[in-house]
Amino acid sequence: MNPEWDFKRGSTSPAEPRDQVLATALLEAAEEHATRYGWSRTRKVEARTAIRILLGLQDTPGAPIKASDIMNLARAGIAGQPVIDILKRIGMLEEDREPSVTRWFHEKVAALPEPMASELHIWMTVMRDGSDTPPRRRLRSPVTIRFQLNHALPALTKWADEGHTSLREIARADVLAALPDGGTPRSAVGQGLRSIFTILKGRKVIFTNPTARIRTGRPEERQPLPLGEADGLAAVREALSSPDPARAAMTALVAFHALRNHHLRNLMLVDVDRVRLNLDNRTVVLANPVRKLLTQWLNYRATRWPKTLNPYVFVNPYTAVRTCKVSSPYINQTVGMRVQDIREDRILHEAQATGGDVRRLCDLFGLSIPGAQRYTDTIEHPDLKQET
Repeated sequence: MNPEWDFKRGSTSPAEPRDQVLATALLEAAEEHATRYGWSRTRKVEARTAIRILLGLQDTPGAPIKASDIMNLARAGIAGQPVIDILKRIGMLEEDREPSVTRWFHEKVAALPEPMASELHIWMTVMRDGSDTPPRRRLRSPVTIRFQLNHALPALTKWADEGHTSLREIARADVLAALPDGGTPRSAVGQGLRSIFTILKGRKVIFTNPTARIRTGRPEERQPLPLGEADGLAAVREALSSPDPARAAMTALVAFHALRNHHLRNLMLVDVDRVRLNLDNRTVVLANPVRKLLTQWLNYRATRWPKTLNPYVFVNPYTAVRTCKVSSPYINQTVGMRVQDIREDRILHEAQATGGDVRRLCDLFGLSIPGAQRYTDTIEHPDLKQET
C-alpha cells in the first residue's frame, strides 16, 4: 500500500485511483450493494469514499484489497466492515486478518516456555483448521478451543513453573496431580488435557499419552430452579411491557414458550405463520400475548428497515444491512437477563402445574425424555411448592 496517507483525519489526501475504469466499476458495485441491502445515505457515501482511498493507496492497481488495510480506515473514522461486505461479494477481498481466537491463543501461551508453546500451537492449528491426514479430525469451534485451553492452562502453567519445558516430559502422575478431586472441575480440566495430549500423540509430537485410561468423570448436571420474585420475575414482567419491541417480543417467546437463545437467533421470517411458529420440525401455537408482541416487533422492523434483505426475525442496526443473524450475547443483553433462566422457570412452572407430566413437557417444549425428567425431578423443591 502507498504509505503517503496514514489514515488520520487532516493528513494529506490520498492519490486518485490509477485505474479509473476499475474505480468506476467498484463504485457502481458499491451503489448496487447499498441499494440492495437498504443502506443509509451516510453509510453509502462513506463506503464510496473508503473505496477511492484504498484504490489510491494500491501499489498494484487491480489487485485484491487486503482486509487488514480496510480495517485501518477506522483510524480515520471510517467504518471498514461495509467495504469488506462489498469487496467480498464481488471477489476483490483478500482476507488476511488473524482470527480472534488465534490472537487470544498467542496471548494465553506467551508466558509458557519453548518448546511447550510450539507444541500447543500444533494442537491449536489442528483444532482450528481440522486435519485431512490420518488421524483425521474435524475442526472445532472457537468456543470449544477457548473452553479446553482455559481449563488446561492452570496445569500447563504449573508444570512450567516446576521446570518442565516440553509436554514430552509430562507423565501420568503429573496429570493425576493436576486434576481436581471431582465434579465438573475435574471433568473440564481432564477434557482440556486429554484433547491436547491426544492430538499431539496423533501428530507424533509426544511418544505416549499421559491422559490415557484416566477417568475424569462427567460434568455435574445443574438442577433447574425457578426465578425468584425479587431478582427474576419482576424483571421478566418489566421486559414484557418494555417500550423496546424487540425486547418485549423476545421475552414473550421465552416466557410463554420456553424458546432457547439459539431459537431466537435462528428464527426466520418464513418460520412465522401468523398464529404459529415452525421450530425444530415442530409447530408452536403462539399464545395471544406473544402473537401481539411479535406482531408489534415485525411492524417496527418493517418500518425501521423497510429494504432489509435479512431473513431472520430479529435484527439490529448491524445485521439489518447484512444477511447474518444477531449474536447470542445480543439476545441476552436485549432481554436483560439470561434467556436460559427464563426458559427454565417456564418449564418448571409447567412441570408443577401438570404434576410432572413428562409427555406434556416433551410435546410443549421439544424436550427429550431425560431432559424433561430434569424438571419433573424438581417439583418437590420447596421453592416450587404452592403455599397452603
